[in-house]
Amino acid sequence: EPPDAPKDFSCQTQDMKKVTCTWREGETYLYGQNLPRYTLSETSSQKTALCKARCFTQCSCSWDIGQQWIWNVTVTVENPLGKKTATDVFDVNHRMYPTAPFQVWEDCTDTEITLHWNYGNNEIELFCQTEVRQPDGKVELHNSSVAGSKCVTVCGLQPYTEYTAMVRCGAAKHFWKWSEWSQPLTTRTKEATPSGKLDIWREITPVLGGRNVTLFWKQTPSFQANGKIISYELIWEKIEDGSKPESISISSVYNSTRIFIDNHSYRISIMAKNNVNFSLPSVLIISRATDNSRSIFSTEELKEGQVNGTDDGIFISWEPRSIYDSYIIDWCNFPRLQPCDFQWKRFGPNTSSAVISSAAFFPGVRYKFRIYASVADRASLLEKRIGYLRELPPRLDPVVKKVDLTYNSVTLSWDSYLTNESEPGFIRGYHVYVSPVQGNCNLKGSKKHILSDESELCKYTIENPEEKKYTVKHLMPNTKYKIVVKAFTGGGETPIVNFRYIDTPYNSNMLYFVFLLVIVPTLVAAICHWKMKWVKECCCPVIPSPNKSKVLSFKEFKIDSEKVLKINDCLTDVLAMDSNAEAQKL
Repeated sequence: EPPDAPKDFSCQTQDMKKVTCTWREGETYLYGQNLPRYTLSETSSQKTALCKARCFTQCSCSWDIGQQWIWNVTVTVENPLGKKTATDVFDVNHRMYPTAPFQVWEDCTDTEITLHWNYGNNEIELFCQTEVRQPDGKVELHNSSVAGSKCVTVCGLQPYTEYTAMVRCGAAKHFWKWSEWSQPLTTRTKEATPSGKLDIWREITPVLGGRNVTLFWKQTPSFQANGKIISYELIWEKIEDGSKPESISISSVYNSTRIFIDNHSYRISIMAKNNVNFSLPSVLIISRATDNSRSIFSTEELKEGQVNGTDDGIFISWEPRSIYDSYIIDWCNFPRLQPCDFQWKRFGPNTSSAVISSAAFFPGVRYKFRIYASVADRASLLEKRIGYLRELPPRLDPVVKKVDLTYNSVTLSWDSYLTNESEPGFIRGYHVYVSPVQGNCNLKGSKKHILSDESELCKYTIENPEEKKYTVKHLMPNTKYKIVVKAFTGGGETPIVNFRYIDTPYNSNMLYFVFLLVIVPTLVAAICHWKMKWVKECCCPVIPSPNKSKVLSFKEFKIDSEKVLKINDCLTDVLAMDSNAEAQKL
């Protein structure tokens, strides 16, 4: 293809002695002796070969300026298929592109950096700009206030903070473009007195003769070390009698310590120290043991309320009171370890809830939280909470210790379920699963539960975790059942693996009914058949005895104690003599 016109053709100078022109070449798909040839010429002076072009990533060509300041430069590119040109008309004084500043150095205070530099051509008046990069990556540009100045002061910096600075310059008159940046200079501002206060907290353990107080501290967002912390200064003194304060200095590698105090009230303060000075003191007041009995010695009297986990952490709420100026929640990130990585967080007086989050929180681990209320640096225990980031199913099933069977029911009894801190969730209740070994379950009052193998179970739910007995009714007599008791938490229950098998007995009431209905009549019939004559004489004699006749039981048939039957009152079929001796009397 024929060549394209040179692209981005422009000329500039860095020292007012030599001009350099640059441009980009196009693709012609010709090689060897057919490659494009470039020629630079100056129109006004009729110079046809100003310099020899060199092309790498871009093409360039340089020549001496001499005494000429105004230039009309044309670059011509040609190959066997054609040629193209590009022109640049310029005043050398308007095309100043300085070299990058060098020998950059600095002077520092705690909040200012003054940068100094040199550049190659001191005869040209330059205007310079400084780039300051902060530790967070934020970049600020600062311009020198005086043309020709070789320094700039950057103010408003943080003490003992590392900054990276670079300088570039351009012509103060007839600005063309900035130079390249200087080599970066990394420097650190000097130290200053720490600003703000440490966030401090304590854990109190009663011991013989007094209390062990474990003190913790950490730097808050409002605290600025402004240097390298070399130690922490701890001072404690009795409030009542004004005795001489005690103090210790603790290395900066530690963030806690333990001291012993007696049962009096104490004022404790902690300060951070760097090479310049101390920070402002952070103060805690430990009340007398008698006054503080609720928050130290009798914490078990407060019932531990249960809290729930969320996607963001563990949600905790409390009842705020207007007399307090702040609230503190403390907990352990690893409650099963020692040390447990003790943590705490402060909240303002108008806060009544918080979501406690930590990268150390794991599902199935029980965390304990204590909520303190503070007024005038004096804290007391307000409430206690326990909870999980997410509950998991119980590790073990209840152990059924007793099974009482009837023909249509079974009563299961199990031991108290251990609900200690190692449990992966709060026991919410129990599920009792029942099913006949043969066939499906459809017991009255139960819900259907489908296992992974699609077999059906009858499910009963006990929502009281304190319950230790349950009776399953409406069973069939003389039937084999499989049964299991499962504890469940907010995280559900473990899969059903093992069943207990029971056999219901025959219905004894039915056997008794059959006995009454069949056996007794049969026995009576057999006796009657065996004693037929006696039964006949007893129940229906040929000649009834007057003394046994119910007809003669009425009063009108009685004379004294004898029963009398008047002959004219009845028609006889047969007259028989009852007794010869009696007949003789009559």
